[in-house]
Amino acid sequence: MSKRTLITIKDGKRRFNHRIAGLAFCDGHVLVHRATHETFWTFPGGRAEIGETSTETLVREMQEELGVEATVHELLWIVENFFDYEGKAWHELGLYYRMEIPEHFPFHASDIIHRNEDGKNSLEFKWVPATREALTNLDIPPYFIADEIESLPASPRHVVWHDGNLDRP
Repeated sequence: MSKRTLITIKDGKRRFNHRIAGLAFCDGHVLVHRATHETFWTFPGGRAEIGETSTETLVREMQEELGVEATVHELLWIVENFFDYEGKAWHELGLYYRMEIPEHFPFHASDIIHRNEDGKNSLEFKWVPATREALTNLDIPPYFIADEIESLPASPRHVVWHDGNLDRP
């Protein structure tokens, strides 16, 4: 097996990251996760590796984090995401897909349904209502997704997101 290299560039207090995420839906809910030391949630996914397609990344990440084989569907958003995190200025290129995970994966409308250790982070997963109100209350960046969760784009949409300010090209 060849060496795995995540696509991240470090430049002093600046970081570039290539992230792939998936939105899985079940019974009117969407799957989210967070590192237990964080207050905010994200959509499941992770950093792409050199030589790996974005769909391969998402399938690999779901296998690593959930232990299931995800089916990747349409690309929803291409996001140029600019934000500050842990004293660093981040520039993230994110691809967000709709995905399916197997029916046998646990579902509960409010409880944590899965936990996993990912390197130095303890991750927890839960289903939340796929509504603007639920995602707004949850604190789940990038925040524009809350506004679009009830009506997903029919074709991939390019979004430039600056810590709460939306620029549409």
